Amino acid sequence: MINLELPKKLRASANQAHQVAAQIFRPISRKYDLGEHEYPVELDTMAAMVDGLSDSGTQKISGASGGRSDDEKPSTDVLLNANGGNMSALLNALETSWGDVGLMLSIPYQGLGNAAIAAVATDEQLARFGKVWASMAITEPSFGSDSAAVTTTAVLDGDEWVLNGEKIFVTAGQRSTHIVVWASVDRSLGRAAIKSFVVPRDAPGLSVARLEHKLGIKASDTAVLLLQDCRIPKDNILGSPEVNVEKGFAGVMQTFDNTRPMVAAMAIGVTRAALEELRAILTDAGIEISYDTPPNNQHAAAAEFLRMEADYESAYLLALRAAWMADNKKPNSLEASMSKAKAGRTGTDVTLKSVELAGAVGYSQRLLLEKWGRDSKILDIFEGTQQIQQLIVARRVLGKTSAELK
Repeated sequence: MINLELPKKLRASANQAHQVAAQIFRPISRKYDLGEHEYPVELDTMAAMVDGLSDSGTQKISGASGGRSDDEKPSTDVLLNANGGNMSALLNALETSWGDVGLMLSIPYQGLGNAAIAAVATDEQLARFGKVWASMAITEPSFGSDSAAVTTTAVLDGDEWVLNGEKIFVTAGQRSTHIVVWASVDRSLGRAAIKSFVVPRDAPGLSVARLEHKLGIKASDTAVLLLQDCRIPKDNILGSPEVNVEKGFAGVMQTFDNTRPMVAAMAIGVTRAALEELRAILTDAGIEISYDTPPNNQHAAAAEFLRMEADYESAYLLALRAAWMADNKKPNSLEASMSKAKAGRTGTDVTLKSVELAGAVGYSQRLLLEKWGRDSKILDIFEGTQQIQQLIVARRVLGKTSAELK
């Protein structure tokens, strides 16, 4: 029998994250939605708290180590069940995104680049970069979803890598202390030569060209970064510098196996927030939601609520599975994409339908419903669009390569 209850230690962590979301994020959510690009100073307290929890060993959620499992050995027996850094990070992302996903993406030391470091860094690199605030720079002006089309280059010059290129849509690109940059060490070798590099904020040759104005997650800064003869130490390349043509792109793509369940958790948090708000609105309107009566015998709004709640539950369970597999060193590329695809689609569907069912009050700024509708759209796009996730799932299910199924 599968036990779907969370362990006691994770319930305590999730509850603490929920309190942060309710008492810190929700009260300032509208303020920073209207004040785009204004730094949320309230999050400095969050950074100190997260760092303290990590140092004390109470919770392993700070920096890159938060997405790394304590147990490096694969779990093949159900008795050797690990719920480590990935599961803890997922639950914290879910709860804080229930408060405000833009603010969640702005928490110092909790950037998406931290999950990338956890995925491929050596133990020595994790010791150096385990507590940095790392954003992730992949997308370029010449491509969107095709991560293998990276044109940014990295050339070894003595004891330094020299990076040149332009990165766009970098979440927390201005505020983070480090950026994980995807670049090619030899463009003639194709995608196999793409590696990830940790670039400090003060590295010579790194600059912020501009900040983007966006539909949602306005509390989070989204930057365009320029790398012009940017120099970093030789050992700032994550993982092995060797190009393995046979292994191809798999090494650097391992990053997404950690980050996609995290993004799924963000969408699930926003989804739950919208469902709770909608339930209160329907209840105030005298519409009863029954779990004993068939949906077709209930009010249309109640039937729609039940449909959306079922989608929410399935997205939640898919994300838990993907994170559990990562903690137990099981290949989870398929499950990570499934969780991200389901949660992203569910988030946009539920938030926008909630705005619709709430009527005029849902469309107004009296509630946060319309904001959640705007915020949710990015969660179906970044870290791989809905269409890309479906393509990955199809390849895995059908046993096709990227060349065979495009």
